Amino acid sequence: MEVTIGNDSELIKLAQGIRYQVFTREQQIPAELDLDGLDEESFHALVTENGEPMATARLTVKEDGSSIMARVAVSEVYRGMGVASKVVQAIIQYAQNIGVNFIEIHAHSYLRSYYERFGFEFIKEVEVVGEHQLIEMRHQIVRP
Repeated sequence: MEVTIGNDSELIKLAQGIRYQVFTREQQIPAELDLDGLDEESFHALVTENGEPMATARLTVKEDGSSIMARVAVSEVYRGMGVASKVVQAIIQYAQNIGVNFIEIHAHSYLRSYYERFGFEFIKEVEVVGEHQLIEMRHQIVRP
């Protein structure tokens, strides 16, 4: 598995393809909620194997040193293989490397314990998107 992080148009296109399959087709979330206009100004992690896109996540960095990780998605055929963990770890490492202070996420509530394994802490319940209850979590970046 290889992880690429960047924001060129080809990488964004591949990431959006995975997100469309997972969010729009599987989870019935309207495409306009996914395509929020932040893709071009964000960093995208793309996990591939033999050139085949497997998973993605997006990191949007704010001027104050905070960031938001969103759009974590794994193609159905690659679930259960540790691909999601690889993309989340890559985003955390990338955020640390570029000087981000913390990462916020709005995750599905059933994923709370999953993200806690990476050091995210539960903050509060937030909005419901496409019938999915989301929770706010935060990961404080610790500098050595």
